[in-house]
Parts: sequence; structure tokens; C-alpha cells
Amino acid sequence: MTTAFEEVMAVRGEGMPSDGAVQITGEDPVFATPFKIGETCAAVLGGIGVAVSDLWQLKTGRAQTCTIDVRHAAAALRSTAYAERPDANGKWRTIVSDAHMAMRQITQPWPTRDGRWFLPHFGLPNLRERVLGVLGCEPTPQSVSAAVGTWNAMDLEAAIDEARACGATVRTNAEWMAHPHGQVLAAKPIVEIIKIGDSEPEPMPAGERPLSGIRALDLTRILAGPIAARTLAEHGAEVMMVTAEGLPQIPEHVIDTSHGKRSCYLDLASADGAAQLKALVRGADVFSQGYRPGVMEKLGFGPEDLARERPGIICTSISCFGADGPLSHRAGWEQVAQTVTGICHEGLPDRPGLLPAAATDYTTGYLAAYGVLLALAKRAQEGGSYLVRVSLCQSGMFIYRQGKVGYENDDVGLSPAELDSLRVHSETAAGPLRHLGPVLQLSETQPRWQRTTPVLGGDAPDWSSPVAGNAAAE
Repeated sequence: MTTAFEEVMAVRGEGMPSDGAVQITGEDPVFATPFKIGETCAAVLGGIGVAVSDLWQLKTGRAQTCTIDVRHAAAALRSTAYAERPDANGKWRTIVSDAHMAMRQITQPWPTRDGRWFLPHFGLPNLRERVLGVLGCEPTPQSVSAAVGTWNAMDLEAAIDEARACGATVRTNAEWMAHPHGQVLAAKPIVEIIKIGDSEPEPMPAGERPLSGIRALDLTRILAGPIAARTLAEHGAEVMMVTAEGLPQIPEHVIDTSHGKRSCYLDLASADGAAQLKALVRGADVFSQGYRPGVMEKLGFGPEDLARERPGIICTSISCFGADGPLSHRAGWEQVAQTVTGICHEGLPDRPGLLPAAATDYTTGYLAAYGVLLALAKRAQEGGSYLVRVSLCQSGMFIYRQGKVGYENDDVGLSPAELDSLRVHSETAAGPLRHLGPVLQLSETQPRWQRTTPVLGGDAPDWSSPVAGNAAAE
């Protein structure tokens, strides 16, 4: 059986790294789940370490070694849950809001009339209203459960899709693998790196960090895309987060996934906003987006458009269902990917249940960053523009095929002392924050963020503009 790390290395296409280059310690379970989410994430982080070492060797002639602890990798899959800020009495409290906790209580699998289970997703206000409109219920567990129970599962899935909302029928893994969409994804690697244009080779810029001089545009939200861009920032990239004023967000995820970035507002539907983004593109190396397939093409920012505007650009597309297949048009979230790929079906001993961590989201984000790093190496040596594609469902399938372990229902994960050893302290524009730092360890260029989490929209859409809130995390 191919291990998770071997599958990650297969994307790199250069065989396994030399002995001692990567050290992964520990094993699952870390949390109360039979799925090997910590080990799978550690394998991807090990791949990132190898890819960063490749780029460092291109710049300096020196390779690096990397280490990752499975327990720390598992903690990284719940990083927002471990971020804290002080209350009025100076006591550190989680940043996760009561509203978010209430959303999670109803974004669960519920039994349907035909004996199946269905998970409706209530992640953002606009999507929540669409789901409630289909169900005709109140946003409470009792009301949602009763409403779902009046539907046959596949009929409800079709109605949710028609309303351009989010939700899915709980499937077994065998059912998913037999589905035409599952078969499309099964034929693809966990990360697709596709050459989309020719350009001259671009050596890695000089600088004291692996990604010094690399600029990335982050047009993503919640959660995989921001993690991908945050990972690039860990290794020295300059990241500009681009969003629109008033676009729905989950504040705690913005806080925790924006370390190291700048943030600006642009209205891409306006001529001025589109022109400003094109100016940013001309100065960028990476363009990452997480919209439904076809949306960016309609705005004039599809991969081919970007490659013409900036030859040599690395485009990253992050979605739930992937770019191809009969379900590719659907939006989705972490929970939806778990639901369709079989993870949710086997989540609890007696009923479907979600993972105790956002494993498909974070794993997908790290895989996207890994693909970008590999594409940067290709560009440095061969030239070209590249498209990197990842999806939450592909990551769910990746996690599923690693197999399972036994676990105890009272497994609580990391101890407070372990978590404290992983946390860093940041002075942000919104006040003090303590949160998980990067968990990957490198021998020469230790990952870190040079900037704290920014004010959303607090920077000008200009690479040369002064940076707001440029304090470093310690």
C-alpha cells in the first residue's frame, strides 16, 4: 500500500527524498476519530518541507531537513479553536463566537424520510437563508431535524443544488467511488499541476528566506484557500488578501488564517476594481482563488487570462468538488466533502458524524501550497505559467484511503501545556492574540510570519504601499 507521504512525493515526481531529509514522528489517534487525520496532514507538511528545501537549494545550493510531529500536525487542523484573546478581565478566551457554535450545531447529518442521512450547511448568512428557504424551518436543531425528516435524501440534495445552497446526502465511500464524480477524482492526483503557458525561466529571487521576493494574491475565503496563502507567508512570501467590502466572512477564521498577510478591498465587478487587480497581477507570482468553476473566467481573471497578463504566473484553484465531473458546479465546505466521500458515514460508531477537526479544509490548503511551491521550482528551472488545482473532496478521499485506527471516545487531543508550547503571541490592530505558530520545523529557515493578522481591507491595493499593522508575531 502506498503511504500518504509516498503519494505526496509522487506529485513532486523526483522520487523519495534522501534518508534523513524528512522526519515524521508520532502517530494517530490524536483526536477521537478512527481516521488518520494527523498522520495525513503530517505527510503533506513533510512534502511542503521538501518543496521548500528544493527552492532553498535552487537559491543557495544548500538543502534543508525538516521535522513534523503528528500531534502538532493534528493541532494545526483545529488552529482557529486554539486562538485566544483576553476578555475584559484579562482572561484568555477562544475567539470562536457563539454564532459560529450555533451554526455548527445545525450543520450536522440528520435522518431523512427514506432512512438515509442528509447534512445541510448553514455556514454564511446568505447560504443559510437559502437552505432555510428550501427546508421551510427555523435555524434550530429541532426544527432542522424535523424538516430534513420530511424529505427523501436525494430529492433534498437536488433541491439544495437548485437553490445554489450547500448540503449533501451522506454516502458510503463505496457509493462515492462508484459515483461518476468520484470516479473522475479517483483518476487524478491529489494535486494537479498543469502548464498553461510558455515563459522564460525565472530564478528564485534573492533573499534571506525561501520565498523572499515572491508575491501572492489571495482571493479566497474560509478555509482552505487562506491556509494555502498563510503557508506561503510562513516562508517569506508577500501575500495580499483581496476581498470585497461587505462580502460575508466568518470573523474568527479571518483572524486565524490571515497571519503574515496584507488585506485590501476591491470590487471586481467594477471597471476600476478590475483594473486595480490587473495591476496587482502584473506584479504577482501567485494568484489563488476559491470561487465556483467559471466565476473568475466571467470576470476576466481565468488562468489563461492571467497567464497572458503576467506570463510565468502560478494560478491556484481551490474548490470543493474539483474542476471536472458532474458535480463540479456545486459549492461546498469542509463538512460537505466529509459527507460525500464516506468519512461522515463512518464518523461515529452508531451514526454518521463529522470529524473533530477541519481535516479536508486544512489538508487541501496545505496541498495547494505544496503545489505552488513545486510550480515555482518548475518555473525557475523550465519557465512557464502553471495552474495548480486541489479540492476538498479529493482530500477527503486521500484521508479515507489511509485507513483507520482504534480510538477512545474520551480522547481529548493535546494538553494545555502542549498547546502553549505551540502558541505565539501577536499584537494586532484588534488587540493581543495568542495562536498556534507554524508547526513545520526546518533546519535553516524556520517558518514564521513577519506580520500579524491585518485589519480586513486595511491596506491599499498596491504592492509598494506602506503596510498597516506590521508587527511581527513572537
